[in-house]
Amino acid sequence: MQPDDGDLLAELADALRSTDDLQGAIAVCRAATERAPKAKAAWYHLARAFVSGVQADAAKRAFERALTLDPDYAQARGGLGDLLRSLGDIDGAVACYRACLRDHGYAPRAWFQLANLKTEPLTTQDVVALRSLHDDHRLRDGDCVFVGFALARALEDQQLYRTAFSTLVATNQIARRHAQWDANAFSRTIAAIDAAFKQPLATAAPAAQGREVIFLVSMPRSGSTLVAQIVSAHPQVDGNGGELPDLEAVLIAESNRRRRAFPEWVAQATPDDWRRLGEDYLARTARWHHDKPRFTDKALANWPLVGAAAAMLPGARFIDCRRDRLETCLACFRQLFAFGTYYSYDLDELASYWHDYDHLLRAWHARLPDRLLELTHEELLRDQEGQTRRLLDFLDLPFDPACLEFHRSDRQVRTFSAAQVRQPLQADTARAHRYGAALQPLREALARAGSQRQSR
Repeated sequence: MQPDDGDLLAELADALRSTDDLQGAIAVCRAATERAPKAKAAWYHLARAFVSGVQADAAKRAFERALTLDPDYAQARGGLGDLLRSLGDIDGAVACYRACLRDHGYAPRAWFQLANLKTEPLTTQDVVALRSLHDDHRLRDGDCVFVGFALARALEDQQLYRTAFSTLVATNQIARRHAQWDANAFSRTIAAIDAAFKQPLATAAPAAQGREVIFLVSMPRSGSTLVAQIVSAHPQVDGNGGELPDLEAVLIAESNRRRRAFPEWVAQATPDDWRRLGEDYLARTARWHHDKPRFTDKALANWPLVGAAAAMLPGARFIDCRRDRLETCLACFRQLFAFGTYYSYDLDELASYWHDYDHLLRAWHARLPDRLLELTHEELLRDQEGQTRRLLDFLDLPFDPACLEFHRSDRQVRTFSAAQVRQPLQADTARAHRYGAALQPLREALARAGSQRQSR
């Protein structure tokens, strides 16, 4: 009815992007820029579509075109900053975020983006500005959350850890009010998955099906982005896909077809079903193994699905990326995630989730001893070359020195660790000891969750 309406085209592009139809989204956005070449929003949405399609150069040009039309367009400036961060241009990203602070409406998000770089310390002047903004009672809850996480980070940089943690507690409480999460229901789902895969599953898939896939499974903030950067520095591995949605999407589609939730239908799945599902996954991810023989998939939702992926893809390998449990949970509690990690806003729910992960991964290790490797963050820091060689041996990849120089890779990194993995390995990334007694509630939550699991 209104084919030239730029706002409608932008909404259509976002809908296409959310269903992973990136080419469709790009085509719609191109049409919008052709019909309204001076519409800044059309160029902004085209840039976002290019970002989703990992077309960094085209995305950069589209962001810059939007900013040529309106130099004060904070959303485009912030989006360009995120893109530059993902490409390793940290100075450029900082400049973008600092420029966005002039826009009062966008400032809460800009402060969060700046703090989220993690490699750029915030100053005492930043603390003053953030405290002033934090005390503004006109802020909506969403903006309060952005500012609260940024303020906690700024307080940490001033070594005010107790105040930083109390700020995190208050900010997470606000975020939790808007999140839907049932820790007990999730634990029951994990128990059902564990039971469904206790017996080995027969598959008609060839033994080599899925050999190109390297699954990195982990809790958030456990070093999986670092491991992906190391592996992707190898000339035979493409790591540009990042957190792929395809494994979960294949199983959701099968659940919809059967009208039964996963894992209820696992016992009825035939060997041919697992072969077919594996072929579907490989077809969906074809662009990531087009130029190189191997590729990584590090979606955070994959760890409960290891048993299914193993049946679908007998040739695939899995890396369990681990970190000290207290450090892992603290890192999650300090991080505002984009979507889905609603358990991280409450210490008891976070501790329960960690124990669910630990329990199920131990089960996968027992059932897939030759296909699942545990790689701990602390061991990698202590012995970078030895652990890198161990990792490559497990993946049947020849050693390549580029994997030790992973920080020089020019691949696009779109996770919160984008800035950190552009640096050489740090000798010590532990943070919990700095908080001291302030972390006692988290330690007690982990102990409680462990006792509750043992009593089941």
